[in-house]
Amino acid sequence: MPGNVAVRHVLIVEDEASIADTLALILSARGYQAQVAYTAERAIEIIAGWAPDLAVVDVVLPLMNGIDFSIVLKANYPACGIMLFSGQPDTGALLEEALKKGHRFEVLAKPLHPALLLDTVENLLSTRQEPMTDA
Repeated sequence: MPGNVAVRHVLIVEDEASIADTLALILSARGYQAQVAYTAERAIEIIAGWAPDLAVVDVVLPLMNGIDFSIVLKANYPACGIMLFSGQPDTGALLEEALKKGHRFEVLAKPLHPALLLDTVENLLSTRQEPMTDA
């Protein structure tokens, strides 16, 4: 990989440690710099000092849910992409509530196949910003 290509930062916000850590391993193996937060509150602390290019966020989290976190993230870090995912069938109500407030999100279903995860991450990042090709 050429030295002038920026390493993309991906924040994983997932309360199930085994899932979060596995996603971080998959992304790290592909060359992304990944950090994990097991709560939305911890994610807010992380992004204060480490600006992710993309956040992979579980919808159902303790305390602050992933959609509310995503709204806060977009308000404070508009350049950060967001990929929501959930294994819960009742996320539709949360999405409808966010839409009423002017926030549109798509949610991928858990479990995520690693190929789908990587394709989605790559697609979201490629549409957010052109890759650096010249130093």
